[in-house]
Amino acid sequence: MNDKLNELKKLTTEIYDLRMCNALLEWDQQVNMPAAGSAARAAQMSLLSRSAHELATSDRMGQLLEDLKPLYVELPPDSDDYCLLRNVYRDYERERKVPVEYVSEFTQTTGEAFAAWDRAKAENDFASFKPLLGKIFDMRRQYAGFFAPYDHIYDPLLDDFEPGMKTADVLAVFKTLRDEQVKLLHDIGVRPQVDDSCLNCHCGDEGQWALCREAVKLIGYDLNRGRIDKAEHPFTTNFCRDDVRITTHIYEDNVMSAVFSSLHEGGHAIYEQGVAKELDRIPIGTGASLAIHESQSRLWENLVGRSLEFLGCFYPRIQQQFPRRFGSVPLNDFYRAVNRVEPSLIRVEADEATYNLHIMLRMELEIAMLEQKITVDDLPEIWREKMHEYLGVTPMNDTQGVLQDVHWAGGMIGYFPTYALGNLISAQVWEKAAEDLPELNAQIARGELTPLREWLTEKLYRHGAKYYPSELVRMITGGGIDPRPYLNYLNRKYRAIYA
Repeated sequence: MNDKLNELKKLTTEIYDLRMCNALLEWDQQVNMPAAGSAARAAQMSLLSRSAHELATSDRMGQLLEDLKPLYVELPPDSDDYCLLRNVYRDYERERKVPVEYVSEFTQTTGEAFAAWDRAKAENDFASFKPLLGKIFDMRRQYAGFFAPYDHIYDPLLDDFEPGMKTADVLAVFKTLRDEQVKLLHDIGVRPQVDDSCLNCHCGDEGQWALCREAVKLIGYDLNRGRIDKAEHPFTTNFCRDDVRITTHIYEDNVMSAVFSSLHEGGHAIYEQGVAKELDRIPIGTGASLAIHESQSRLWENLVGRSLEFLGCFYPRIQQQFPRRFGSVPLNDFYRAVNRVEPSLIRVEADEATYNLHIMLRMELEIAMLEQKITVDDLPEIWREKMHEYLGVTPMNDTQGVLQDVHWAGGMIGYFPTYALGNLISAQVWEKAAEDLPELNAQIARGELTPLREWLTEKLYRHGAKYYPSELVRMITGGGIDPRPYLNYLNRKYRAIYA
């Protein structure tokens, strides 16, 4: 039986490596590749996706899983081998439902769509991107059909990013969040606005770049096992636990944008670098889900990065880098400025109190598109209407609106809800960390981030995808996803900032 298990591990490693080669091509596409190479790159990525899918759904894989069923029953449920088999069984059953021709065509389409989106965003030209976007939504609707019957057409897509999560569960959580956050925004809105004029300044690319590297090194991102580059839309990718790469985007008139996006992506990267070595290059050797991943990026970006304690140790580095801009600005003024609450157009720049509303808007549009209640032609105008309804702001153009995110170009429909779910989990995990590390705030104020990172590695990172997301949340917090800790955090923090 051990021979069969070793053969399965060898096969899953081959599949993993094929997919990581594809990820490397995608990283290069967004960081280095000349625009003219997009068509060939889409074909190369399509070939690799097809090859990985054929291996993952092969008769060889099916026979191995059948032969290993007796072992699966005998193994301890918390063993690496049991969790590996459970993961592979699940993926095999799902992937067998998806024709290889679909996988190949979808990868080709999204490969072409990235270049079209990148160009359309730069030129504010939604019309040029519309045909490919329409095809992507059509294909995702077709994809959902492979898993019928379902409770909701959105369920199969959501399940790709958040295993076990149902659309109805997310919408119920969002209802609680929306009501509470709208109330908080109303209460903030009647208070004097925070002055953030100190942030409205020009800060050079080189200085910002140095700060980004310092910030991610401070929280523990190992640059010997990673690198940081520039991209239109910041992202993290990993090819193994010892090659985890992040990107950021620098705006010379917004110094903290790059720092916070680097902390966000650094949080993703620390998670991947913290996976146990024995899980490397097998299906459970990566993050458990997108919501769990986002909980870590949001934890390091917001609960750590935007805290008074972290800024207390990091702000002097900003002052040293840009003394004329920040040398005379007190720490408390800077802290309040970077935590100013103001409805805005761009999701990745949104403050904590309004961020989830951006996510709800996107999820509603995705569902409406899948249910064919609206068409791709409707998206720009409905986006503007919903931005005005939810946040009281209206995009002046499609670059600020429907074209701002890369996710739809990548076919990642069903991804957005994980950002908001990650916010909730981040606060729940933070509560437990604060219980176990009574000196946590003092340690952060001294720039000592190792105790927190080691606690997270022990409780979360090392497990990779051994456990389902709901199991991990329960193991760490003792319960399921709960919006209350996050809402308590928001109220406590922002009612203090706005007196």
